[in-house]
Amino acid sequence: METLLLLTYAAICIFIFKVFKVPLNKWTVPTAVLGGIVLVGGLVLLMNYNHPFTNKVRQVYVVTPLVSEVRARVLEVPVKANTRVKQGEPLVVLDSTRFEARVAQLEAQLADMGQLAQGNVAAVAQARAKVAQATAKRDQAVRTLRRYEGAASAFSKQQIDTQRERVVATNADLDATKAALAKAETELSGEVDGDDPSVAAVKAQLEEARFNLENTIIRAPTDGFVTQLAVLPGMMAVPLPLKPLANFVSDQERRFVAAFRQQSLLRLQPGYEAELTFTSLPGQVFSAKLIEVLPTIAESQLAAGQALVGGEAFQRMDNETLTVIEIEKSDAVDSLPLGVSAQAAVYSDHVHHVAVMRQILLRMMSWQHYLYLDH
Repeated sequence: METLLLLTYAAICIFIFKVFKVPLNKWTVPTAVLGGIVLVGGLVLLMNYNHPFTNKVRQVYVVTPLVSEVRARVLEVPVKANTRVKQGEPLVVLDSTRFEARVAQLEAQLADMGQLAQGNVAAVAQARAKVAQATAKRDQAVRTLRRYEGAASAFSKQQIDTQRERVVATNADLDATKAALAKAETELSGEVDGDDPSVAAVKAQLEEARFNLENTIIRAPTDGFVTQLAVLPGMMAVPLPLKPLANFVSDQERRFVAAFRQQSLLRLQPGYEAELTFTSLPGQVFSAKLIEVLPTIAESQLAAGQALVGGEAFQRMDNETLTVIEIEKSDAVDSLPLGVSAQAAVYSDHVHHVAVMRQILLRMMSWQHYLYLDH
């Protein structure tokens, strides 16, 4: 930027000397040089401080590693790398034979246990019926004994004693049926969400088996494309986070991260206007907006470890601060690969008229991208 400004000033001086035929002597040349130093230096200071510029701009995007949820052999890869897919489309198909068999086994086991659970309900109903029957017999025996005792003269002592033994026997039968009912109700009361505990356990296993079966087909989480598709039929997919089958890039907003010197922090506020120019799009400048200044500087982070932090951690004190810039919708920018680099200028509300010079220099730089000086 400063070089372009100096070249512009030099061109203006040459133009003035040629057009107005200013003589080159010991007064005019030093005056032009000193004037350039003062003028250009002052403008550069004002411009750099109030309208910061950086060439350290890069688009950032999030990549989703595609990791298998199950261990199985790859049968088919129906997509090609770097081709667009819709959400839900199959990306990798795994062998599901073992998981289908497991689901069928658990479904059959659940059906058998369902009949057993129905048997528990029937057992409780039967036990309650027996309790009611035993209670009726006991009550009948008690009424008969009271009738015998009320008319003792009409019945012999042996008949009354026999009826008393019958009452005791019916009470014993009633206690036995109540114990059987309590046991049946205890077995039934151990239900989990309305199911017998063993049935609930099989249902949980069946749900897990169906989940594993469903995950034998790895699908696109969103609209986007697959990259680094390093998988072929016959390979073994394993559920390890560090061994993804591929990476998936979702459709996402194009946002750029720009690194500015810390001297620019006072003039970096969310909402300030900005402009970007791309090396791959020479001659074009795109409007943008500063939306965030990251609250941390990565180089200064401290993490607990076995070794204590020493002075070498602070050798670099010129760490740059990162900002997030959102560019306006543009078909030209959307056609670029994700992760492209750019140059950015932020225009603050301070000394706003100097921003015109920054805008001119940024456009001059964009035209400079036509030159391949590094080849």
